[in-house]
Amino acid sequence: MTVNFPPGFLWGTATAAYQIEGAPREDGRTPSIWDTFSHTPGKTLGGDTGDTATDHYHRRADDVRLMADLGIGAYRFSVSWPRVQPTGRGHANQPGLDFYRALVDDLLDHGIRPVLTLYHWDLPQDLESAGGWPERGTAHRFADYAHLVAEALGDRVEMWTTLNEPWCSAFLGYGSGVHAPGRTDDLAALRAAHHLNLAHGLGAQALRAALPSHGQVSVTLNPGVVRAFTGAPQDVDAQRRIDALATRIFTGPMLHGAYPEDLLADTAAITDWSFVHDGDPAVIKHPLDSLGINYYTPTVVAAATVGSLPGEALEPSPFPAATGVAFHRPPGKRTAMDWSVDPTGLYDLLVRFAEEVPGLPLVVTENGAAYDDKPGGDGTVHDPERIAYLHAHLDAVRRAIADGADVRGYFLWSLLDNFEWAYGYSKRFGAVHVDYATQVRTPKSSARWYSQVARTGQLPPY
Repeated sequence: MTVNFPPGFLWGTATAAYQIEGAPREDGRTPSIWDTFSHTPGKTLGGDTGDTATDHYHRRADDVRLMADLGIGAYRFSVSWPRVQPTGRGHANQPGLDFYRALVDDLLDHGIRPVLTLYHWDLPQDLESAGGWPERGTAHRFADYAHLVAEALGDRVEMWTTLNEPWCSAFLGYGSGVHAPGRTDDLAALRAAHHLNLAHGLGAQALRAALPSHGQVSVTLNPGVVRAFTGAPQDVDAQRRIDALATRIFTGPMLHGAYPEDLLADTAAITDWSFVHDGDPAVIKHPLDSLGINYYTPTVVAAATVGSLPGEALEPSPFPAATGVAFHRPPGKRTAMDWSVDPTGLYDLLVRFAEEVPGLPLVVTENGAAYDDKPGGDGTVHDPERIAYLHAHLDAVRRAIADGADVRGYFLWSLLDNFEWAYGYSKRFGAVHVDYATQVRTPKSSARWYSQVARTGQLPPY
């Protein structure tokens, strides 16, 4: 049976600046932490960097036309902070801003709604050299940057996102070190988490001050879908601990104005949280127009006790104070990232937040899968696994809406195959195949399938 989504539901696709733009030294751009990290031997697979990526900086107009051809209604992109404010301080770099002005104009000319993310992990290296996200001043620099971009683009961009997945920035960047800037320091990770929260609040205030009254402010999180391996009390407590570090460390202050007491107790051996100043939680709890949710796969945890079934201990761990927690392999089919395919996790997240913050609209700002896509002999790229993945997850969104969740849109990750962070160019998430040697774009079968869903608002039978 064909299923209809609500009228006005926003169908989009998403990218991130460092993953697609290239042109790292053109028109005044300076290095970000990802430039530094990817050029450090041993940090990315095969030594890959984002120096060229998919060359979107030079192919912007063609990529927008491609989206228009596919019937995409909205495009979620990120601004490269060092492209528009090279040192992370001071005046705007006008050539950098001009690129985003041109992108927004192209989108609007093709009837595509621009959805702008201010920060998708590319901190200017100058700010990292001054201490990075563990330092409070970085949050204030972010607010200045947010105001600068809003003044330039606020007349044409209505939907604004402060941060994308601050968990990754804090805990993969400063905890496990597998993302830029590659530091492994539990205290620094917790400090970074708070200052990212503060940056969101200060940035949201700056956006409100600069945007027209109809401007909308959001944040995008990647909340953990954390499940206990068994119902045993010790496994349930392991689930609680990881949920606090994966999700509630951000949703607590952002949505409720306070850090969870169990999180503070769990991490007391690392910090007394004195870096949280009076008034910070009130700033962080800035009213939102929507909440962005990214989802890919669930996490299964258990207590690593004597005699328990073996699980994996993450070393170095992105979860401070979570020693004694084992991570188990979820069941089911897997993507090329070795992530389990489980659409029930997306349903659970949407229902969870619909119940936790009733009245706050939700948007699925990233969802998708990497598979080993290759062109066939006729040049076409068939990816039936991705179509199955998208169908199942869109059906989960449909079920959540039917059960009362106010979900306003869905953004497929990603528009293009691209630089997949520490995995380099080895993983392909795109609905559009990119030949990295020639930069030729070829829409995959999934792009055509998603195009039909986006044009009609209907999920066909599968």
